[in-house]
Amino acid sequence: MAWIATKYLITAALVVLISEVAKRSDRLGGLIAALPLVTVLTLIWLYVEKQPAERITNHAWYTFWYVLPTLPMFVLFPLMHRHWGFWGALAGSAVLTIVCFTALAWVMRRFGVELL
Repeated sequence: MAWIATKYLITAALVVLISEVAKRSDRLGGLIAALPLVTVLTLIWLYVEKQPAERITNHAWYTFWYVLPTLPMFVLFPLMHRHWGFWGALAGSAVLTIVCFTALAWVMRRFGVELL
């Protein structure tokens, strides 16, 4: 139980750190948020918990594919935010990401990569 609490505290501290940095510097906050810190922590947690190497490598592999459909959201969120406000942009970003993910899964299936 202490291990799970430690994982939660470290991961939560990372999110709080990023949001605090972003309050002071848009660029630095964005840079830190763009780093795959949560993924790296997840890989570390899986390794420390003695998960099979295949599970760790699969996590990295699928994370790559799942990041791709989120990228358009980061480009279009500022535009949506100007026109629809924060909550509208957030909802629009969620819909856009689902559409992009579905399209990517459909395309990748043709190359033998199953994302769903």
